[in-house]
Amino acid sequence: MGKRTSKQAPMFVAATELPVSPGHPFYAKLNTILDGAGFDRFAEEQCQRFYAPVMGRPSLPPGRYFRLLLVGYFEGLDSERGMAWRAADSLAVRTFVSRDPDTAAPDHSTISRTRRVIDVETLYRGATGHLSALYREGRRPTGLVGADRGAGGSAENGVPSTGSL
Repeated sequence: MGKRTSKQAPMFVAATELPVSPGHPFYAKLNTILDGAGFDRFAEEQCQRFYAPVMGRPSLPPGRYFRLLLVGYFEGLDSERGMAWRAADSLAVRTFVSRDPDTAAPDHSTISRTRRVIDVETLYRGATGHLSALYREGRRPTGLVGADRGAGGSAENGVPSTGSL
C-alpha cells in the first residue's frame, strides 16, 4: 500500500477563471433593443438639467436609473429597496442595469435621491422612451415570463413578456 498524499487546493480563484452565465435572455434582448435605439443618450439629454457637472458623490446615470425602473416594473417591485436588492442579488439584472457585472448595484438611497431630483414630466418622457423603443421594434407587452424558476417550476418573479422579445 502506498502513503496517502494530500494536495492542497488553491485558496483563491481568479475572477477571470469563473464560469460566465449568458444572463437572462429577456434582459439581454431588451438591452440590445435599448442600445440600438440610443436610449442612454436620449435619457442623458432629457435629464441633463438635473445633473451638476461635479458635485460630491457620483450620481446614478439616467440610463441606469430608467433601467432600474424597468426592472421594478417587469418584476413587480414597488420599492426602491426592492429594486436595489434585486440588482444586487441577480447577476443578470446587474448586467442589464450597469452593463458590467463587476460594478456594484446602486444603493436604495441613491435611487431615492435620483427620483427626488428628476421631475415627473422628465420621468414620463424617459419611461415612454423605453416603451417607444420596444414599439418601434414591433413588440408589445403580453403575458408573463418567469425571470427565476423555483424548485416547482413556477415563476417566483413574473416578468412581462414583450411578445417575440
